[in-house]
Amino acid sequence: MDLKEKLLASFMAFENEVDIDNPVHDIRSEAIKNFEVKGFPHKKMEAWKYTSLAPIQKVDFSIFPKEENTIEYKDVKKYFLHEIDTYKIVFIDGIYSSYLSETTHDGVDICLMSSAISKPMYKPIIDVYFNKAARGEDSLTSLNTAFTREGAYIYIPKNKAPRKPVEILHFSTGNEASLLLQPRNLIIAEENAELQVLERHQSLTSNEVLTNSVTEIFAAKNAIVDYYKVQNDRKTATLIDNTYIDQKHGSNVSVHTFSFGGKLSRNNLNFYQDGERIESTLKGVTILGEKQHVDHHTLVHHQKPNCESHQDYKGIFGEKSTGVFNGKIIVDKIAQKTNAFQQNNNLLISDKATVNTKPQLEIFADDVRCSHGCTIGQLDEDALFYLQSRGIPKKEAAALLMYAFANNVLESVRIPEVKARINKLIAQKLGVHLGFDL
Repeated sequence: MDLKEKLLASFMAFENEVDIDNPVHDIRSEAIKNFEVKGFPHKKMEAWKYTSLAPIQKVDFSIFPKEENTIEYKDVKKYFLHEIDTYKIVFIDGIYSSYLSETTHDGVDICLMSSAISKPMYKPIIDVYFNKAARGEDSLTSLNTAFTREGAYIYIPKNKAPRKPVEILHFSTGNEASLLLQPRNLIIAEENAELQVLERHQSLTSNEVLTNSVTEIFAAKNAIVDYYKVQNDRKTATLIDNTYIDQKHGSNVSVHTFSFGGKLSRNNLNFYQDGERIESTLKGVTILGEKQHVDHHTLVHHQKPNCESHQDYKGIFGEKSTGVFNGKIIVDKIAQKTNAFQQNNNLLISDKATVNTKPQLEIFADDVRCSHGCTIGQLDEDALFYLQSRGIPKKEAAALLMYAFANNVLESVRIPEVKARINKLIAQKLGVHLGFDL
């Protein structure tokens, strides 16, 4: 039995286990039918031309953990943003950990997806928002929707902001030889609301784990959402991350993706601008080695006039690693006065590393400012020689140049503690101690 057949068979057992009368039952049923028809994406599809999921389909993943596991905070403290106080929504092998979490209903709802889809008090919100930003054509999003049970539910009412940032952490403990996780996050910022979120998936052993994650973010009029994804997992971890953002008039949403680890990471980031004076920011830093593979797939759909989007992705690839960037900007005919920028720059520090990059523009308006570009190159030998001539060893000189190459992405990080943490991770990946923070 391959993975698709196992998932279809497991859905029947899942349906018997959950409440079939809850608000998302019909949505689940339609989603599994879509996945059954489409199956896993493959390399014959243009959007998956450079990324193969064939190897993971041969693994006998456990669909549901057999038993709950506990972990001590001291053993995982380094994965938390412990330098500042935060709300925390923590999952261990897909199961909520109340011990490690700190949620709240004090003016805002920072809690669990399982509560939101099962309790009548949340039904009006679920009916309006759940599965509305996620587009049905993606089979892996449909798979996640079919098995929706747990994840983060964040609702920020009009004119509100949490007292502190929110962390969403998913730990896999290795209780199973191989485990499939499918977290579902629903994040809603109503008019004039503000929110900062940090998300991380982390394996604690070398056992194989596949995470198929879906996040829907809704930013109402003049809302501000600041989202950070830290991907620095073990070499046996595969992450497929689908994030959908629906923006209304005057909203500002930024997503920073830091991809430093894992065997395979696929980031599908989709922005839908439905209003004027909207700003969307998509930035990322990727540093890979060995045979690691990262695929960034972005979409910004400008549907109304007078909006902006800014994309800037930097990649550093060593050994036999592979990077993929496919960024698309769509500007509808009505979306005049759009200002859209897209840039993907890459450094190859190994002759065996590979980068495939494809920036795309589809413009149907005639009064716009849109630009895109990509570069693939190596370190500047003249700059490297200059630093060495000033007494800096070659390894440190190369690291400084790579650090400078990636640093402008960090300039827009708004949480100082996150910026400091990413600075340290970059230094570790480059194998040097820089001796300063930017």
